[in-house]
Amino acid sequence: MLLILSQGVSDRARVLAGKATIALKLPVSLQIVLRALIEEGLKRSHPSFLANVADQARAVRHKRHAARRASVEGVAGIDGPQGRRR
Repeated sequence: MLLILSQGVSDRARVLAGKATIALKLPVSLQIVLRALIEEGLKRSHPSFLANVADQARAVRHKRHAARRASVEGVAGIDGPQGRRR
């Protein structure tokens, strides 16, 4: 599974892993923290959780659309094997 996180979210999860390691006196990895957060999140059906899911889905759709548009514009600007611009 591939999980893409912003640097801020990743940093916060790492801090949480460090605090858990100290509190539990056990090694707690970032993966363990993320697994626990996902499991806890799946137990809830709070409106703010669903709003966050919707925001995430819209952001992914927007990024994919922008990437496709940039890819098509890059290809459309080249004419033939010589690579001359139109």
